[in-house]
Amino acid sequence: MARLLLILVLLATVFWVYSIVDCAVQPSTRHRGVSKGAWVAIVVLLPVLGGLLWFVVGRSGKRAAKALRAPDDDPDFLQRIGTSSDQDERIRRLEEELAQLDAEDDDPKWHTPPTGPTPAAGATPGAPSAGPDPDGDDTRGQRGAVG
Repeated sequence: MARLLLILVLLATVFWVYSIVDCAVQPSTRHRGVSKGAWVAIVVLLPVLGGLLWFVVGRSGKRAAKALRAPDDDPDFLQRIGTSSDQDERIRRLEEELAQLDAEDDDPKWHTPPTGPTPAAGATPGAPSAGPDPDGDDTRGQRGAVG
C-alpha cells in the first residue's frame, strides 16, 4: 500500500511540475480565461487540480494562436511590400519594357509571311491556278494530291 502511495505521489509531482512548465512557457496569446500570471499561480497553488484546470480550461489550441488575416490587414505584409514610390518605379520600368516590345513588334523582320500558296507568275491574284506547278504540287501545296 505504501508503495502504491509513493508511486501516486511521484506521478502527481511529475504532472504538477510539467503543468507549471507548460503554463509558463506558453505565449500569452495561448492562455484562455485569465492572464498568464494568474494561470501560473493557479497551477502552483493547486498542485494536481490546477494542472487539470490548466489543460482542460486554460490552454487554447494552436489554431487560436494566430488568427488568419487577409494580406491587406496584416501590418507585416504591408511593411514588406514597400512604399508607393517603389511601386511607381516598378510600374514605370514595366511600361518602358512594354513600349520597347511594341516598338520591336513594328519592325518588319518580326512579322511572319502570310501563309497559303503563292500565286504563280503572271497569275491573277485570287484566281485558281491552272494546274500543278512544276514541282509536282497541286494548287493546295500538296504533292501528288488529286483534284
